[in-house]
Amino acid sequence: MRLPNDLNVVRYLRVPRQTSSGTSQSNRYRWIICVLLFAATSINYMDRSVLGILAYTLDLELHWSEDNYGNIVVAFTLAYGIGYLVAGRVIDWIGAKMGYALFVFLWTLAAMAHAVVSTVFGFGVARFSLGFAESGNFPAAIRAITEWFPVEERALATGLFNSGSNAAALVAPFFIAAILARFHSWRYAFLGVGGLGLIWLIFWLAFPYDRLLRRGRQNDARLDATAATPSEPMRWQDLMRMRQTWALVVIKAMTDPVWWLYLFWLPKFLQERFHLSVAEIGVPLATVYCFSTCGAVVGGWLSGALIRCGVKVIDARKRVLAGCAVLSLLLISGTHLDTIQSVVALFSVLTAAHQAWAANLFAANSDLFPRSSLSTSVGIAGAAGAFGGVCFQKFTGHVLQLTHGNYTIVFFFAALAYPVSLAAFHLLTRNLPDYTMNTT
Repeated sequence: MRLPNDLNVVRYLRVPRQTSSGTSQSNRYRWIICVLLFAATSINYMDRSVLGILAYTLDLELHWSEDNYGNIVVAFTLAYGIGYLVAGRVIDWIGAKMGYALFVFLWTLAAMAHAVVSTVFGFGVARFSLGFAESGNFPAAIRAITEWFPVEERALATGLFNSGSNAAALVAPFFIAAILARFHSWRYAFLGVGGLGLIWLIFWLAFPYDRLLRRGRQNDARLDATAATPSEPMRWQDLMRMRQTWALVVIKAMTDPVWWLYLFWLPKFLQERFHLSVAEIGVPLATVYCFSTCGAVVGGWLSGALIRCGVKVIDARKRVLAGCAVLSLLLISGTHLDTIQSVVALFSVLTAAHQAWAANLFAANSDLFPRSSLSTSVGIAGAAGAFGGVCFQKFTGHVLQLTHGNYTIVFFFAALAYPVSLAAFHLLTRNLPDYTMNTT
């Protein structure tokens, strides 16, 4: 059913909360889901961040060049993009519960495989496998959020589970340093972090996801409002004819690579700039990612607050995105700061802004597409972000090789990505009728 163009979708969704015990249980279960998604995202990012944290150590032991490291990062990012296209469709076919379990199992195997390789080619193969499997995280998680949360809570829930990426960056340096101190080998770091996925799988498979979801929809009218979506996924060609698809493709292709920059190159940047060891890098990174977690939660809450105040859903998302784009311009000053305290403060603000940006972009994805095709649309946008990341990581490696580690040019282009892509996103989503919200 399509809503009339003049019907306020926000008002339509803002059905008063019921007070039955069934609804109370549904509310409790949805936050349990959010905790599980947070844990999976934390493990996902811990698996991929091990390489960045150990990069300096591996450089010394395996004699990598900047270009070698860039190629290994490219292998991950390229596979991540390809995997997004596959994972989104698979999850729309088999559902969030089993789809998530499948991809977590695959990425756990790939993460642990890093422990048995020693060459640039071997790491490239392991990273490619990890990237392909880890692409299932966000299509599955965003579908789960859309199934369990009403529209005004989705950005907050997304910010909460997506802050798992920050928690991973916070915990991983200390966890890896402890493994190195105990076993004196980087190989055990890959095994120890990779094995966390198997523990998560036990809890995820034990949770009665589908049964509790059906019960929750019966007791919460706000979820019923978003449940009446087509049962069959939309065709690829139909999705690619939609303006909102291209809006998300452009904005993800331009700004996702900046998060790869923070994840894969920031530890290396700090270590080389201030001569820090793996143990010493822990506190600066912990500080940065503590603030980025706050950004994810605050950014998600802010757009929900705007929606509750009567702002149209997509306009609320854009307002938060605009604030984040302004803050992102501070990255241009990144190479002009001389103390580690000032650099940590700068990247604390920048990563917080990016996480607020990401929470609202993921929520916008669920606003703009029917639930039956949501994972596919997330996959398309995520693939664009990953392929953009391939180009930007390769660009970063070459620039650093040519400039002997000078990040000025890299930071300049990364900073401009946010305002430029937001302008394109706004133009492509302007005047979309209200029935494009996930209430068809």
